[in-house]
Amino acid sequence: MEFKLQAPFQPMGDQPEAIRSLVDGVNKGLKHQVLLGATGTGKTYTIASVIQELQKPALIMAHNKTLAAQLYAEFRDFFPENAVSYFVSYYDYYQPEAYVPRHDLFIEKETQINEEIERMRLAATTALISRRDVIIVASVSCIYGLGSPEEFGKGTVTLKVGEIYRRNALLRQLIESQYQRNDMELRPGTFRVRGDTLEIVPAYEDKKGFKIAFFGDEVERIMQFSPLTGEIFDEPQEVSIYPAKQFLTDADRLKESIKAIEAELEERLALYKSEGKFLEAQRIEQRTRYDLEMLKEVGYCSGIENYSRHLDGRA
Repeated sequence: MEFKLQAPFQPMGDQPEAIRSLVDGVNKGLKHQVLLGATGTGKTYTIASVIQELQKPALIMAHNKTLAAQLYAEFRDFFPENAVSYFVSYYDYYQPEAYVPRHDLFIEKETQINEEIERMRLAATTALISRRDVIIVASVSCIYGLGSPEEFGKGTVTLKVGEIYRRNALLRQLIESQYQRNDMELRPGTFRVRGDTLEIVPAYEDKKGFKIAFFGDEVERIMQFSPLTGEIFDEPQEVSIYPAKQFLTDADRLKESIKAIEAELEERLALYKSEGKFLEAQRIEQRTRYDLEMLKEVGYCSGIENYSRHLDGRA
């Protein structure tokens, strides 16, 4: 789909020349360009016009969440038919690990994740994987690693009407993509099975889910519905369900990653013990062993980004 800028006004004043200059610069391969202008002079609209002219995906970075939210709202108004996504840190509260030597006090890392922002981050990742007309409005959170795009793509579950799928294998695949089974309440990132019907709400959606009706192992119908009202408003012939987490690793890679993490742990333990830091060695071993057990059992753990270089094969 093409970018379609919708605005009740046309470029005025210096804007047409600025748009032409910026577009020419991109086409000539210039890496750095600066758009100058005071507050209220239409810089956001100018950049929106550049995006429409170039017809290329865009990453808009802001220095804080407040400005990112403002830009996100403006670009959504300018491009209502395109994928405009919001990508900022999903922490409402973040207390990093700390150690106070004077009191021999160790403070555990404590976090509180905003589920709505996490959903929007997943929606941004999904948009990048599935389409070209994408604008991501982000804070500096976007510079941090998110795991392998290839593994994220491999975790996609695609279903087509008339195709054959073994249901147990399909459910296992959803669980490997970090979806949770919940037969009582459907919310983003969960699925349930009722008779011959699989109901799932993608982790990046809040207003729509999918009902997959089976006849034996054959997909008979795919219905798009509202999780709140149950109303069915579309019947697509095909649907793709993208993973519920951004860090995703296949089974073979995960086994190798766990071995690498264990090897690094042994190195760190030997170092701490040689320096007489037995308390530190005990703490890091306890924390890492717990994370390793979670990775072995469910393929995910809190703070999984700390192990990203092992999971991505960069260690």
